[in-house]
Amino acid sequence: MNNTLLQRLDGLTSRFEEIKTLISDPAVVADMKRFVKLNKEYSDLERIVAQRNAYARLLQEIADARELLDHEQDADMREMAKAELDDLLPKVEPMEEEIKLMLIPADPEDNKNVIMEIRGGTGGDEAAIFAGDLFRMYSKYCETKGWKTAVSSYTEGTAGGYKEIIFSVTGEKVYGTLKYESGVHRVQRVPATETQGRVHTSAASVAVLPEAEAFDVEINEGEIKWDTFRSGGAGGQNVNKVESGVRLRYVWKNPVTGVAEDILIECTETRDQPKNKERALARLRSFIYDKEHQKYLDDIASRRKTMVSTGDRSAKIRTYNYPQGRITDHRINYTIYNLSAFMDGDIQDCIDHLIVAENAERMKESEL
Repeated sequence: MNNTLLQRLDGLTSRFEEIKTLISDPAVVADMKRFVKLNKEYSDLERIVAQRNAYARLLQEIADARELLDHEQDADMREMAKAELDDLLPKVEPMEEEIKLMLIPADPEDNKNVIMEIRGGTGGDEAAIFAGDLFRMYSKYCETKGWKTAVSSYTEGTAGGYKEIIFSVTGEKVYGTLKYESGVHRVQRVPATETQGRVHTSAASVAVLPEAEAFDVEINEGEIKWDTFRSGGAGGQNVNKVESGVRLRYVWKNPVTGVAEDILIECTETRDQPKNKERALARLRSFIYDKEHQKYLDDIASRRKTMVSTGDRSAKIRTYNYPQGRITDHRINYTIYNLSAFMDGDIQDCIDHLIVAENAERMKESEL
C-alpha cells in the first residue's frame, strides 16, 4: 500500500514540476483562461506534494528505526529505536487517510461563489412562508461563515415569505459547501393559515448555481437588450424617481439541445444602475454556465449509485418535521432533533455528514 500510494504521489510530483515551468512561460501567461486554470492546479498540487514529502520522511524514519532495532546490539539504542517506532507507527494510517482525501479529484467549482434560488412549491401560501424560512436559515448560516449575501430579486408571498427569492453568496469555498443544498426541501407543520390545527406538507425548491467567471462562458454583449425601470418598495427619496432597476433579454442557443432560449433577468439590488447591470450580467453568465455544466452533472449522476451533490434539483432531499422537532436528510439517512437551532442556521453538522458520505463515495470511484 505504501509503495502504491507513493507511486501515485510521485506521478503528481512530476506534474507539479511541469506546471511550475509552464506558469512562467510568457505564452501561457498571455492565455488568461489557461493561466488561471494552471495556477489553480499548481496551488492544489503544492499541498499534496508537501504532504507527500512529509509521508516519505515518515516512512524513511520508520525504516531507519527498524534497521536500528534489527541490527543494533546496544540495549539503550534498541530501547530508543523501539520508543521511536511506538511514536511513529500510529502516525502512518491517519496521514494515509489524509492523503487519500487529498487525492480525490476536486470539484473544479468548489471555490466559486454561488447564486442561490429558493422557490415556493407545493403548498401555496405555506410554501412561500417556508421558502422565507429557508432564506432566513441560509442567511444566518452564511453569517456564521463570514460570507456575504446580497438579494438580486424576489417576489413576496401573499401571506409572507417569498414565492421566489434569488441571492448571491460570496466567500471562501462557498459552492463546495452549499452545493449539497440543491433539491426539494419538504416541511410538515400546522401552517399559520390553518384554522383546524391540521399538519400540512409543503415544499420549496433550492438551486445552488456556481457563479461563472467572465471567461467561463461566451456571451455576445451586443445582442443583449437592456431595459431600465423604477425600483419599487422602501428605499428613500430616489425610489420611483430614478430608473435604477435593469432588465436584460438575451437569446441563447443551448449547445446540448440546440434549442434557442429567451432569457429574461431583472436586478433591483442597488440604487446604482451600472452596478445592477453588472450583477444582472453575472446572473446571466451563471445561468448559461449552469445549463452547460448540467451535462457534466448528469454524467456524474449516471455513474453513481447515490446522489449526494449531483445537482438533481427534482430530488426530495430533506424533511423538516415541526411537530416532532425533527430534520431528516434522505440522501444519507441523517436524522436529528434540533429543528429550532437548525432553522436558525446551525446546519454545519448535516453538511459535514454529507461531505463525509460524498468523499467515501469518491474514494471508491478513485480506487483509494
